Amino acid sequence: METQLISNVEMGKNVKIFNFVNLYGCSIGDNSKIGSFVEIQKNATIGKNCKISSHTFICEGVHIEDNVFIGHNVTFINDKYPRSTSKSGRLQTETDWDVVETFIKKGASVGSSSTILCGVTIGEDAIIGAGAVVTKDVAPGTIVAGVPARLFKTDLADK
Repeated sequence: METQLISNVEMGKNVKIFNFVNLYGCSIGDNSKIGSFVEIQKNATIGKNCKISSHTFICEGVHIEDNVFIGHNVTFINDKYPRSTSKSGRLQTETDWDVVETFIKKGASVGSSSTILCGVTIGEDAIIGAGAVVTKDVAPGTIVAGVPARLFKTDLADK
């Protein structure tokens, strides 16, 4: 297996990790599945029974609850004002910015190639359409799609 696992990863039971995955300082709950070419950074949490599809980037400060589906090539963002250097011209370090947390609630699904900006909460059982750019909170049980993501449908109780 070509997976890099650093000792500070908390791993639940029956977690399946495919090749070329980079994990460090995160936690992954029981029965979750992590696809190829995924990176999960420190202080990110993945709940139980989650499916994280290939080529996804889960940065520090992203919290994914139980039973969540994350499609292929999903990108999470944790900084509202990213910069390479400080005002003095030196490369920024962790002390130069604050992580803005993001929450994906139980049972939500995030479609392939979506981008999730920091500071949002995606509600329980919500669905994010493929390619959406989520810039604000998504209500539980709704579908949003587009750029920026907009309400597409409510009341998913029968789905």
